[in-house]
Amino acid sequence: MLVTGPSGAGRSTAIDALEDLGYEVIDNLPLSLVPRLIEGAPLGRPIALGLDVRNRDFNVAALIELIDALTRDPRVALEVVYVDCAASVLIQRYSQTRRRHPLAPAETPAEGVAREIDLLAPIRARADHLIDTSEMSPHDLKAELAQWFDPGVGERLAVSLQSFSYKRGMPRGVDMVFDCRFLRNPYWEQALRDLDGRDAAVEAYIRGDARFAEFYERLSDLITFLLPAMVEEGKAHLAIGFGCTGGQHRSVAVAEILAKALAEAGWPVSKRHRELERRAASEPPLATGVTGA
Repeated sequence: MLVTGPSGAGRSTAIDALEDLGYEVIDNLPLSLVPRLIEGAPLGRPIALGLDVRNRDFNVAALIELIDALTRDPRVALEVVYVDCAASVLIQRYSQTRRRHPLAPAETPAEGVAREIDLLAPIRARADHLIDTSEMSPHDLKAELAQWFDPGVGERLAVSLQSFSYKRGMPRGVDMVFDCRFLRNPYWEQALRDLDGRDAAVEAYIRGDARFAEFYERLSDLITFLLPAMVEEGKAHLAIGFGCTGGQHRSVAVAEILAKALAEAGWPVSKRHRELERRAASEPPLATGVTGA
């Protein structure tokens, strides 16, 4: 498991929590040494590597190459965990601790936070698990990680629902994919175009498609049938993707509707909307009054 994210978001807390769960934890190992670690003898327990901008040879392109190489390696079952946080909260945390930001040691924390968020955006887009700690305490973060990654809880199945745009390709690591492009597209309604599938008006529009009710009933029946079978098989994680043209309306709405139903049924569920995250990442993270190149 590779654990990364912006400074101050809780990566160190996540690493400590994984160590408590029985992971072999190595923090800030130089990227160039990771392949040598994989060449070593199996440890018999999962490994969690903490990586951030303070790594001696940290480089975004090199980290993406490492992720690709480990993904192709049949000896490795890779998961990338990105511990995220809103820029305004990161600035507040730095103000409270009076620490210097590693990317802006002689400048304000706000400048370092903005710089790091921009730097890590490609890694964030490649993550398998995105954990936003903006409203989490350290205890909440540890509980979240225990829910997802406790290797001793074999009877629990964590479900990840992800929406995406087919134009940008399918997300990494999904176990099954459902195409939502046959549903009528809110994009062509001017009042709905700038909204997304989390909005009640968009959801109502999609539910109004004559084909939606039967589609969702069959989808729900299939998923609720499969989940207990996955538990019996000993599977710990199930990632389900929902795709549409732009990844903003139909796929998001279907993922949201199913996530709510599964959560109400007692399944641990996480949601990720890849294209909405990319859109948010492309917007200015904060208003600092400082302009950059």
